[in-house]
Amino acid sequence: MIIPVRCFTCGKVIGNKWDQYLDLLQLDYTEGDALDALQLVRYCCRRMLMTHVDLIEKLLNYNSILSKLLSYVVSGEIRQQLEEDANLLKEFSSLEA
Repeated sequence: MIIPVRCFTCGKVIGNKWDQYLDLLQLDYTEGDALDALQLVRYCCRRMLMTHVDLIEKLLNYNSILSKLLSYVVSGEIRQQLEEDANLLKEFSSLEA
């Protein structure tokens, strides 16, 4: 899921702070220091960022077909790979018959 646009409790806009928060954590900021740098002082808003789980990123790790397709698109080999996969599928179906 994506980060909520607003804090559920107070309504402050927090959706634009998620990427900055992750960047600060990558720079070895502690969670508290990163939230202070983003000027999130209310504990309700801090909770929203600290407890958010980015499910889309976690689910993409398990979707091997999508990641394989994206890697082919990026490398420009998608047409060739699709043709090879189709040929393999034809060979496999002829073995079953």
